[in-house]
Amino acid sequence: MKKGTVTKSTGSWYNVRSDEDGSTIQCRIIGKFRLDNVPVTNPVAVGDHVEFVPEGQNQGMIKKILPRKNYVARQSPRKKQDLHLLAANIDQAVLIVTIVQPTVKPGFIDRFLVMLERDEIPVTIIFNKADLYDGEDMAVFGEMQSVYSKIGYNIMLTSVTAGQGISEFRELLKDKTTLISGQSGVGKSSLVNAIQPQLDLRTGEISDYSGKGQHTTTFAEMFELDFGGSLIDTPGIKTLGFNNKDKSNIAHSFREFFKLSEHCRFGGACLHRNEPGCAVHEALRNGEVSELRFQSYLALLDEAEDQNYWELNKEM
Repeated sequence: MKKGTVTKSTGSWYNVRSDEDGSTIQCRIIGKFRLDNVPVTNPVAVGDHVEFVPEGQNQGMIKKILPRKNYVARQSPRKKQDLHLLAANIDQAVLIVTIVQPTVKPGFIDRFLVMLERDEIPVTIIFNKADLYDGEDMAVFGEMQSVYSKIGYNIMLTSVTAGQGISEFRELLKDKTTLISGQSGVGKSSLVNAIQPQLDLRTGEISDYSGKGQHTTTFAEMFELDFGGSLIDTPGIKTLGFNNKDKSNIAHSFREFFKLSEHCRFGGACLHRNEPGCAVHEALRNGEVSELRFQSYLALLDEAEDQNYWELNKEM
């Protein structure tokens, strides 16, 4: 039995980097696996540490997935009740967005943050393509920077064209295992190529017709960085489905709401909707929490209720 780290998932096959000599072995896996009692569409994630048995030349069979220190999963785009693993065993995550081309969607940012909050994984939100921002765009950036930095998220402003923030981005990744993600078209690949050109990640243009980025990455993949650390590149995502039927978990995943909940009349059981004595509503009235964040929270609660309704009717 040998040990290694999964560096790429292609559906039925997984690239595993051997701990023994650093060689890459193509492995498959047999059997079904679940994650927190929820079915997963891909039982092995990039970043997983595994035990495998060699089978022939440069091939093997994964026999065991070693305990994870954390993982990141989204709702499967094909099976709404299943989860799709994005990565495992990461030190931090980076979300690339941009104010323009394509227009930033606060709800997308909040969905991403909720995925990382369970394991308290540090997140940096990078606003890219700063060279395209006019005065109004910079005002939007300033507002969003204020909202997210206030609740403890690291914010950066970058431009590949102008060379802005590139050295800071490089330093952020140094000696860390980083999950990097973003909606299609935000310039993620161009930003990564700016710090390590030999990776030659594929870049995609913005569609003139739809204004949406074209998908360029098909599968998650881990890349070693010359200056130390590794990067897990995820597929370009147009929408980020959410799978969590426990509404209290959603409330706990909005960190500023969770902090305030101890002052709610119903404490941790408060869903911050119409409950009397809700500290979150009081903070909203006083302008102490973001209305945008609150709207994202309500949208996720509605989705959780829709999923519960779907499950209930499926079982009847």
